[in-house]
Amino acid sequence: MPIESDADVVEAVCELREDEVLAWVGEQLELRPPLEIADALAAGLEQLGARFADGRYFIPELVMGGEIFAKAIELLTPALEASGSVLKKHGTVVMGTVKGDLHDLGQNLVSVTLAAAGFEVINLGCDVAPERFVAEVERTGAQVVGLSALLTTTMQMQAEIVDALAAAGLRDRVRILIGGAVANQRWADEIGADAYGADAIDALDKVKALVGINT
Repeated sequence: MPIESDADVVEAVCELREDEVLAWVGEQLELRPPLEIADALAAGLEQLGARFADGRYFIPELVMGGEIFAKAIELLTPALEASGSVLKKHGTVVMGTVKGDLHDLGQNLVSVTLAAAGFEVINLGCDVAPERFVAEVERTGAQVVGLSALLTTTMQMQAEIVDALAAAGLRDRVRILIGGAVANQRWADEIGADAYGADAIDALDKVKALVGINT
């Protein structure tokens, strides 16, 4: 099916038709402002996320959709820079899996979902020490920090990072979201985090609420 409209490209992103999406981006760069193209791509990834949330799509589709979106934005970047345009961002989120934990699939999904929704995401990867989170919040002025832990042996590190942010004098200016298989709202309350994200879509809703965006 040829891509003839923004609605078509939304569907193409959802159907993971990478070659067609990237070819469409190249064609559209000759016809319209790069920000308009980026908005259409973001709408596609947001719709893919909605299908993941309601059970029609699964983790592999969400990951592949995020990769297509990233490649498309990479194609747009020179035109965005040349025009002096910038993608509108709702805020900055620092994401990472805590020290001692090497599982990063869940936080990668959250990162992709947040980026598609218009957040600047600084993904620190896995096995991230408290001082690295503190340094990145200081460097970026992030509004939200996302802390992932999959193991019971590493969940205490989420509490240590909350404490480290407080000790650095940053706690009043940054909101903290926790997630991972071992986390829940009670644990978030116990360690002084602001919210718990059960999955990528729930995390997006929580981050929006934390920065004051109506969901």
